Amino acid sequence: MNVQFTVNGRVASIDIPPNTLLVQALREQLHLTGTHVGCDTSQCGACTVLVNGRAIKSCTMLAVQAEGAQVQTIEGMAAADGSMHPMQAAFKSCHGLQCGFCTPGMVMSAVDLCQQQPQADDAQIRELLEGNICRCTGYQNIVAAIKKGRDDMQAA
Repeated sequence: MNVQFTVNGRVASIDIPPNTLLVQALREQLHLTGTHVGCDTSQCGACTVLVNGRAIKSCTMLAVQAEGAQVQTIEGMAAADGSMHPMQAAFKSCHGLQCGFCTPGMVMSAVDLCQQQPQADDAQIRELLEGNICRCTGYQNIVAAIKKGRDDMQAA
């Protein structure tokens, strides 16, 4: 099947079998390897991308379901000049990462979270991140990073 969607602002047209997951299309066809495969069962959130502005675990969506959609991956978060998105910068400055494997999915989920719940408190942020697993940290710095990223996004 031929599937066409916009990824990080660029139109992508790929020929794939109909059972290809969006995460496979992104990684294997489009070589956007910042979208990680952590569990293949929709449990960890490492594969999270934005589809039409909403956080989606790309291991749960067929690529054909993205036909005509706007898809944003972690590679598309930085500005054209290379400067980091406010959420990426917040994760860096607040030490919201350790090994970094979960970070792309966390950042994508955090951006959606902040757009949907701009006044979320610590408990709400933790609840809304329930589908993203970090095996290295205690989440405290991740929550701090999300709050800083949210404030910086609102100020921008």
